[in-house]
Amino acid sequence: MRMLGPRFKHASMVWLEPHRVHAGGQFRPFPDAPGGPELGRILGTLPMGPTHWVVDDALAPTLLLRDIVEIPAGAEPREAFFRWRYSQDLLLEAPQFVQELAMEEGCWLLTGVAQELRDTWIQMAASAGRPMRRLQPRWLWLYNRLAPSQELPGMLLSLSLQEQGQYTGTLAAWGHNLTLLRQWTEPADAEAWCQERVLPTIAYLQRESRSPQVLHVWGATRWPDCGLPVRMLQPEIPAQEAL
Repeated sequence: MRMLGPRFKHASMVWLEPHRVHAGGQFRPFPDAPGGPELGRILGTLPMGPTHWVVDDALAPTLLLRDIVEIPAGAEPREAFFRWRYSQDLLLEAPQFVQELAMEEGCWLLTGVAQELRDTWIQMAASAGRPMRRLQPRWLWLYNRLAPSQELPGMLLSLSLQEQGQYTGTLAAWGHNLTLLRQWTEPADAEAWCQERVLPTIAYLQRESRSPQVLHVWGATRWPDCGLPVRMLQPEIPAQEAL
């Protein structure tokens, strides 16, 4: 992606979810497709300059790979390997753009988005004079601002509200580093999330001696008891972020 001139010190935030978009410091209903013309019109209301995109977890699935013993040498073979592994593990047929991040020895974080959709976003942003500077899923934006400030191991739920009080989303857990990541595209209500997703994950982490001490929840206004102290995260999304 093209480097931007030094006069730009901030990027406008574009927070994209299936039913709404946060841009220019406010939420707006978003009945359009993720790459439809309404998004282009919304981009045109932002200040000229770079944009930082945070998108719903379902639009940019993430995979945490552990115990990767060997990867191909060279940038292109390595990228091809991770694209193949990402599409294979997530059962994706459409071509994907995949970014890899080395977490620790043998551990990689892969975040991807459908290549066609990413190309549409990049072209749309460039045409509007608001070029895309960064693209990441919502859970990762939350994690990067939350986990480094926490002294105790924790767990994050990054949720997207669906119809009838049900949620899709991501569960991330960390100690000193990210230790576990699970994502669900099947909607479930809060009680089902606790009983079928959170509590089994807590039990697994306890067996691994990595017990979380607090549960952070984004995307809901209230949450039932899941066996941990619950911290509800406020939906405070900045209009801009520093580059």
